[in-house]
Amino acid sequence: MKKPTVLRKRFIPNETVDISADTLLHRSEELLITKWNVIRPRTDFSSGVSYSFLKEGYKISRFYDASGKFLYWYCDIIEVIYDEEKDTYTMIDLLVDIKLMPDGTLKVLDTDELAEALEREIITIGQACRALKKLDELLKMIDSGNFPPLACRSEEYWSV
Repeated sequence: MKKPTVLRKRFIPNETVDISADTLLHRSEELLITKWNVIRPRTDFSSGVSYSFLKEGYKISRFYDASGKFLYWYCDIIEVIYDEEKDTYTMIDLLVDIKLMPDGTLKVLDTDELAEALEREIITIGQACRALKKLDELLKMIDSGNFPPLACRSEEYWSV
């Protein structure tokens, strides 16, 4: 399987990070599955497995602590730009996120950052609307018991 370049672009802070060093576990036109370790040491988590749904506009990750214990699911709402000529994915973080604990506790995160990005005009109204619609879609998926998506349910990639 050919390994693409994968870039993570954030608005707040404004940065683009090459995350191509992550281990590529699966690649199709619709899904990238990667295994990764934190870029900078952290105390709250240390690694994860991410499922980037390229056409759906979200990335769902399993976060683990240093001992390999599953901590929680984390949903990033993203916009994906693919450059076929360079075989490069740019994953644009649309700011709002969901953190779902094993006990079902749910937190919606970074809505303040989305508001700030709109005020500062560093995100378009269209991007903000897509982010909010995707947030609603994910919350409904969780509420209906259809989370995680089927592609994330196989334990094949869950070990870190």
